[in-house]
Amino acid sequence: MSDDVKDAGLVAMISSILGGNKRADSVAPPPLTEGPPTVPSNGADAVAAPVPEATSTGQEDAASAAPATAEPVQPAAKIVTTRDGKQLLPAEAIADLVLGELRKLENFPATGASVTVYGYRHWNAMITFAPFSTNFQNATRFRQAMPDLVFKLRRFVELEI
Repeated sequence: MSDDVKDAGLVAMISSILGGNKRADSVAPPPLTEGPPTVPSNGADAVAAPVPEATSTGQEDAASAAPATAEPVQPAAKIVTTRDGKQLLPAEAIADLVLGELRKLENFPATGASVTVYGYRHWNAMITFAPFSTNFQNATRFRQAMPDLVFKLRRFVELEI
């Protein structure tokens, strides 16, 4: 294949990506209408079922409402504990506990802090900060408070696997 054919192919591909040989002066804006502007439809109203009007009697309403409200009631979540009396919690729940305790400290950032829980029997936690969420001194202070906090939480919480 010659270089001219390759160049012509590249030019054709680039022009098709960028819009081809369309000229700016041949494109005219759509004509303006006299009516008020309308919200464009996204097609959801064509799919949605029409809402029936309330023209039925009270007995029909009670009979049709009963199956809708007869959903099964889920039992309350059971708190799983170990033989030692510690709660078994997933890593996300323990991370939320650690983050909640850290938020009680002075100057802890409202956003930009993330806690990762890792390990198994002797789980541990690591804190990371987003850029500009806190300064270096405060981040160091929070990281130094982390081992004491984890030690206290280990007495009450065990990591669920």
